[in-house]
Amino acid sequence: MNAHFRSLSVLVAVTLAVPAFAAPNKANDAITKPVKTVVQSVRYEKDLKALENLGSDQQGAFLLGDDWTKATDAQKKEFTQLFQSLFAKLAFPKVRENFKNLDSITYDEPQVTGDKALVGSTIFINHPLKKQEMKLKYSVEKVGASWKVVDVSVLGDSMLTGIRDDQVRPLFKDGGWDGLLGAMRAKNNELASVKLK
Repeated sequence: MNAHFRSLSVLVAVTLAVPAFAAPNKANDAITKPVKTVVQSVRYEKDLKALENLGSDQQGAFLLGDDWTKATDAQKKEFTQLFQSLFAKLAFPKVRENFKNLDSITYDEPQVTGDKALVGSTIFINHPLKKQEMKLKYSVEKVGASWKVVDVSVLGDSMLTGIRDDQVRPLFKDGGWDGLLGAMRAKNNELASVKLK
């Protein structure tokens, strides 16, 4: 389980380590706001606020596919709680470390299709040894009256697809819901000293 969730923190550190400087117009603000909120909340160690802006049920449905629809309400609730806890404990500290070299970020106009949208962005990293430009694409979905961040892609690679294929699905295949949740519980207990603010 350690190796499975360790790789998560590396990808997320790259994808979330961006400050939100560009201000979209009011029509697009509702869509870009959760992206900005997640980024700024992580940056300033407001992890619980960041987690509120993630679409946890939508992430669970993507990660587990048909097995998500067959899960009990208790299984879904525990999965989303554990996934968010692990996500924050493993990834957010790495994100904060990467803020040290951030220069700026620009956003593209959101591409909206019904209750889903893509928000493209370009981040500029001003490292003393090497300046970099990286293009990201955030997937957001409308959940009730608000928009939530569900996924992010870097160079075309979806974060959730990697987590699903390398971590969640192998654990589920080996042990079903009990095996997956058991492994997540064990990892979360191992990280009990990491407190979310």
